[in-house]
Amino acid sequence: MAFARRRRPRPLSGSRRRKYCFFCKEKVEQVDYKDFNTLRRYMSDRGKIRSRRTTGACRRHQRQIALAVKRAREVALLPYSSR
Repeated sequence: MAFARRRRPRPLSGSRRRKYCFFCKEKVEQVDYKDFNTLRRYMSDRGKIRSRRTTGACRRHQRQIALAVKRAREVALLPYSSR
């Protein structure tokens, strides 16, 4: 005899707006590592790259952001950490 699994109701934490990818909205094909002011939006105050869930970036652009941040760090446009 198979029992149907009952789902627990999720707690209501308010209505959250869906985050949209800034680069898709602006129709940006390639993220530029020299545009460090834009890249700072995707970094924490400690210098870590923020996750997709936090920023709302799509998978394609999140990979480009990570690569651009790493390149910008290499040429000293962005810090590795904020210590």
